[in-house]
Amino acid sequence: MEAMADPTQTLSGPPQAAKKPHSFTHHGLTVADDYAWLRDTGYPEVTDKAVLEHLEAENRWFETRMAGRQGQIDALFKEMRARIKEADKSVPQKDGDWLYWIEFEEGAEYKKWWRRPVGAVDDGSADELILDEVALAEGKEYFNLGAISTSADGRLLAYSVDDNGSERFTARIKDLTTGQLLPDEIPGTLSSLVWVANDKALVYSLATEQWRIDNARLHWLGQPLEDDVELYHEDDEGFRVGSSLSSNEKWLLIGSSDHETSECRLVLASDPLGEQILVKPRVKGVEYDVDEREDVLYIHTNDTHENFRLATAPLGNPGEWTTLIEGTDAFYLTGVDLFRDFYVIEGRKSLGEGAGLDRIEVRYYDDPARVEPIAFPEASYSAALSNNPEWHMDVLRVTYESMVSPSSVYDYDVKARTLEVLKVQEIPSGYDASLYATERLEVTARDGTAIPVSIVYRRDRTGAGPLHLYGYGAYGISIDPGFSTTRLSLVDRGFAYAIAHIRGGDDLGRAWYKAGKLERRTNTFNDFVDVARGLIERGFTEAGRISISGGSAGGELMGAVINSDPHLFGAVVAHVPFVDVLSTMLDDSLPLTPGEWPEWGNPIEDKAAFELIRSYSPYDQVKAQAYPPLMVTAGLNDPRVTYWEPAKWVARLREVKTDDNELILKINMGAGHGGKSGRFESLKETAEEFAFILWQLGVEG
Repeated sequence: MEAMADPTQTLSGPPQAAKKPHSFTHHGLTVADDYAWLRDTGYPEVTDKAVLEHLEAENRWFETRMAGRQGQIDALFKEMRARIKEADKSVPQKDGDWLYWIEFEEGAEYKKWWRRPVGAVDDGSADELILDEVALAEGKEYFNLGAISTSADGRLLAYSVDDNGSERFTARIKDLTTGQLLPDEIPGTLSSLVWVANDKALVYSLATEQWRIDNARLHWLGQPLEDDVELYHEDDEGFRVGSSLSSNEKWLLIGSSDHETSECRLVLASDPLGEQILVKPRVKGVEYDVDEREDVLYIHTNDTHENFRLATAPLGNPGEWTTLIEGTDAFYLTGVDLFRDFYVIEGRKSLGEGAGLDRIEVRYYDDPARVEPIAFPEASYSAALSNNPEWHMDVLRVTYESMVSPSSVYDYDVKARTLEVLKVQEIPSGYDASLYATERLEVTARDGTAIPVSIVYRRDRTGAGPLHLYGYGAYGISIDPGFSTTRLSLVDRGFAYAIAHIRGGDDLGRAWYKAGKLERRTNTFNDFVDVARGLIERGFTEAGRISISGGSAGGELMGAVINSDPHLFGAVVAHVPFVDVLSTMLDDSLPLTPGEWPEWGNPIEDKAAFELIRSYSPYDQVKAQAYPPLMVTAGLNDPRVTYWEPAKWVARLREVKTDDNELILKINMGAGHGGKSGRFESLKETAEEFAFILWQLGVEG
């Protein structure tokens, strides 16, 4: 039996994980994995003593190496916190007979949820505290409020809580007239909470042992859980189920989808056990979502064009789709919101000037040619519909920001076509937007494709200084050019901060996403490297003076680019990095694997997918070379990127890399995919990240 390390021992050198020969063979190809033992065989319970002691040793090494930076971490945290208005509240929004808002109190990590009757005097006398996250989180290392939903009559509040980062939420119901919790308690949820049957029942979904959501269930208030009814069960293990209400709250919508295919059922919200209407059976590669108005279905779908179209269908014949708005190469239609008298489409231009920027248009049921875009003042920005809960609305709530403009909340008067500023993000320590400049650049990738880059820097910055480059590039998720107060801590120290809008995201439409997935996955990594080189060529920075960061699939990106082009980067931060891609995609018992095959490929059945994934999987491609300084984070309870992926990666890097650069791993032992909870606790982790970057790039201050 191997001797175990003393957990209290101070490390004089980095932990060296034991090598235990292990291999697996698929398609006649054998892969060695000597660190496979770091996966506890009892997962999701992690009790293996050797595993835990190794993780604890990694944390001690992290603390040892960062101890000398504590003064800078504290200073960074202090300045970041000074940019946050601690006592703050959202703009109240009307929903039924009430105005709802959230508040942070001075020093509080978590929010309080408030309301008051419409028409009541705004002097605090009628304010009602409906949910106190501060009290719910008291004494807990981790706290995350999942779903929250008020019943239509305003009497009941359903909410769910995760207190360990495992993404298994417990749902409770509060009687707002008495302030008391009902006896109903639903553990193990991972879903929205939808009121139906005239507020007598809730629709929810349970997570399976593998964190899959394959069901929609109905709970009658006051009845035992064993009497709950399964409204829908999904048999395809790669699909996930979700429930919501139509915009007019007449219909319960039950959707099932993976990353490329979906289908939807409707049932009357007043009669959730009634007959379900299947809009159209699933067809591989076809996605759609549905809403309803006056017995007409509005279907947002990519069936005829990858950038989506808007179609309509009669409720009585839901599969007969007629185009209302054609799909085009020039505009990516990302969403549709119905209201009583008009509807709103959201999307992004995908070609020409302004490509990748958000666009919001008001349109009318009785006049298809009438299109009213909401105009915004800057050349590069992020804008979206915000909280608009009512069916009959004359004024829309909209949010807006850019890389130099703090987040703003507007009311848009639909009839007058005017924007009214309700709230601009306040930065107590001060902020002068005129000191900063932002640009939207294009860098040509190695295959000739123009890659958009959003960049911000101080106007007094001169020469080729340090630069931070951020990227993600997966799942069709765009990275918007929004505002960040924490980012200022780098920019004010001479950094330019750039976002690479690489393929794999849908920044320039659905084709942009498809060009970075499956057999074209390596475009994502090449784009990021080519953007770094392009920014060097344009004089923003120099090789070795670039810091980079990314999380989850963006952490996979970090691993891939330091394998291919380590000399470009002077500091790397990989948060919960998805780096053991091949092993994870081969293990269909893991929480997300079957649902991920449309994104990455199925290496179990497809030899070509096996070989391709192996060719870029960061863990499998670690080699004997010099690597840049690297900080890695993980969460012991993370169901998305399991803790052993970063732990194995760091172990293999320590074994084979030829440099003496820093390599540190921090495992949050009581958190999951998102790291620590709470607005200030999470800020401390950002301060650690930035201190590491400044340290490794030799930037003082």
